[in-house]
Amino acid sequence: MQVKYQKRDNPNSDFCCVPQCAMSGKFNSTEETLRKIWIRNVRRDNLVIKRTTTVCSRHFVSRDVIQGGRRRHLKEGAVPVLFAWNDYSLPAHEKIEDQQRVIEELQKRVAEVTLKQSFGLERFLASDDDIRFYTRHFGDRLNLQRGESCVLVHSHPLPATAAPDNATDPPRRPSRCLPMIDELFLFLVYLSLGLKEKDLGDRFSIHQSTVSRIIKTWVNFLYTLLGAVGIWMSPETIRATIPSVFGKYSDTQVIIDCTEMKCQMPSSLLLQSEMFSQYKSHTTLKGMIGVSPHGAVTFVSSLYSGSISDKELFRQSGIVPLLDKDMAVMVDKGFIIDDLVPCKVYRPPFLSKKSQLSHDEVLVTQDIARLRIHVERTIRRIKENKLFDTIIPLTICGSINQLFAVACLLTNYQNKPLVKAWAK
Repeated sequence: MQVKYQKRDNPNSDFCCVPQCAMSGKFNSTEETLRKIWIRNVRRDNLVIKRTTTVCSRHFVSRDVIQGGRRRHLKEGAVPVLFAWNDYSLPAHEKIEDQQRVIEELQKRVAEVTLKQSFGLERFLASDDDIRFYTRHFGDRLNLQRGESCVLVHSHPLPATAAPDNATDPPRRPSRCLPMIDELFLFLVYLSLGLKEKDLGDRFSIHQSTVSRIIKTWVNFLYTLLGAVGIWMSPETIRATIPSVFGKYSDTQVIIDCTEMKCQMPSSLLLQSEMFSQYKSHTTLKGMIGVSPHGAVTFVSSLYSGSISDKELFRQSGIVPLLDKDMAVMVDKGFIIDDLVPCKVYRPPFLSKKSQLSHDEVLVTQDIARLRIHVERTIRRIKENKLFDTIIPLTICGSINQLFAVACLLTNYQNKPLVKAWAK
C-alpha cells in the first residue's frame, strides 16, 4: 500500500519529534503508549514530552498503520522503527520477524474464516443456545464449552474394526472424515432437525454415503450405550421422588401413553392395511412410552404397525412382568388392561350407558387428566426432534426402532425439568 505523508507547512504547527524528519504530526499522530520504547527508538533521550509531541506515521511499518478516512490510527503496541539513519527500512533479521508476524496474523484470519465457513461443534461452542438448537439435549452438561470430548465418547469409544485372521498388526480404527465429536454432533443434528442426508453432507463437506454410515454407527452405538442404563425405577425410588400433586394417587409407578408417527406408505396393500391408522388417517408407526410421576422416561416399547390397539401394544410391549400388586399404572381410556396386569389401574371412567358422569366421576377424570399431562409433555419433547415430526421414509425403517429409543432416552438428559415447579 502506498502511504502519503503530509509535510509541515508552518514551523509552529504540530511536528514530528524524530531527528531529521520534516513531516507534520497533525495527521500522523498517536497516543503516548509505550513511551519509553518510543523515546529510545527515536534517539531523543532528553526529549521533553508535551501535549503536542508526536511521531508521524512514516516511522511505522505499514501493517501497524490503519487508514480511517482522513486520520490514521496505530495498532495497539505499535512502535516507531523506520528512520533516516536506517534508510527507512528494517534490518534483515527484523524484516524476517516482521514477515513472520504478518504470516501468523494471516494464518489467524484464515483460521477464523475457515471456522465460520465450517459446520461443526467447534463453531457453535461459544453459544449454549446454538448447541441446544442443533442438538436439543446437550449444552454445558457435557463440558462442550471447554472443548472437551463428550463423556459418551471418552467413556465408551466406538469399536475398532477387526483385523483379518492372517494380519500381524493390531486392529486399527477406521479412517474418519470428521473428528469423532463432530460425528456425534452430526447425528444429533440429524435427529433434532430432521435434515436430509444430502443436506448434512453439504454442511459437513462429506459424501452422502459417509453421512449415512455415521448415522447408522452412532444410532447403534447410543442404542447399546443408553439401553444398558437401567431406567425402570424401584417403587422406593418412585415414592422418594413423587411430586405432592399426586396425592391419593401416590402409589402410581408409571404413567403410560401411546404415540404415533406418520411414515411413508409401502407399496404392499397388505402392509398398507396393517400400518394404516384410523386415528391419523395415514400409515403410521406406533409406540408406547412410560413416564415416572416426576417426569423421567422409564419405559420405551418397540414400534408397531399403526393399526394395533393400545391394549394389544401394552400386552406385547413387555411391561407387564415389571409390575406387581403394590404398584399402580395410570392410563388413558383406550387401555382396557385390567385383565393383563396384577396391579391397580387408574383410568378415567367411561360414560357407558349413562347419560352423563356423576360428580365424583367428573372429579376423577379431571384429576387423572391433570396428572397424565406429564406423559403428554414428554411425548411432545420427543417429537420436538423433527425427524419424527415429518413423514418417516421407508429407507430408515431398518433403524427406526433404535432412533426412536435413543430420542426417548435422551430426553432424560435435557437441561430443563418437565415442570418448572419441580426444578428445585
